[in-house]
Amino acid sequence: MEDADFMLETLHSVRELGISIAIDDFGTGYSSLSQLRQLPIDRLKIDRAFVSELSDDVMGGHIASMVIELGRNLQLKVIAEGIESEAQAARLKQLGCHEGQGYLYAKPMTSVLLKDWLRERGAIVGI
Repeated sequence: MEDADFMLETLHSVRELGISIAIDDFGTGYSSLSQLRQLPIDRLKIDRAFVSELSDDVMGGHIASMVIELGRNLQLKVIAEGIESEAQAARLKQLGCHEGQGYLYAKPMTSVLLKDWLRERGAIVGI
């Protein structure tokens, strides 16, 4: 965000192409609430560190909950990364998280393996 005007112009151009924009690893690093309200974004992505702490009585679980609530209040979708257990998925769903990714669902794969994986689940036909 060193050149905020350039960044905003670029993000607006990307959205005009119909591409969805997410803030990755929200809650870590230099995530700024003042910048957040100015950015043309569609999603907040909860960092895996906070997801892994959902089952513990530590601040990470509270932070995940706060990010979900913030997303809801800003009318943004929230995606959680690093979901590894059914308990984490259930807790995130209970908190109102819209989307998730992680080893619970699938491990990273090549495009060829992804096509096969999607075909096996009936998500694509004839490719």
